[in-house]
Amino acid sequence: MKLLDTVALTEDLPERGLLRGQVGTIVELLDEGVYEVEFSDHSGRTYAMIALHEEQLMVLHYDPVDTQ
Repeated sequence: MKLLDTVALTEDLPERGLLRGQVGTIVELLDEGVYEVEFSDHSGRTYAMIALHEEQLMVLHYDPVDTQ
């Protein structure tokens, strides 16, 4: 995972109002395997900014992956 990767949550975080599958962007590397992730609505307004461990995230891929 790296800066500006688009990621999805792999678990619910009800105390933060976030559900598994919500999409965010990595905006900062805080520590080894810990990332600051920004969650924004369709208008670009941030509704959550939270530090998450890499096992709580999945990188999303929008382009085909060359497996050859």
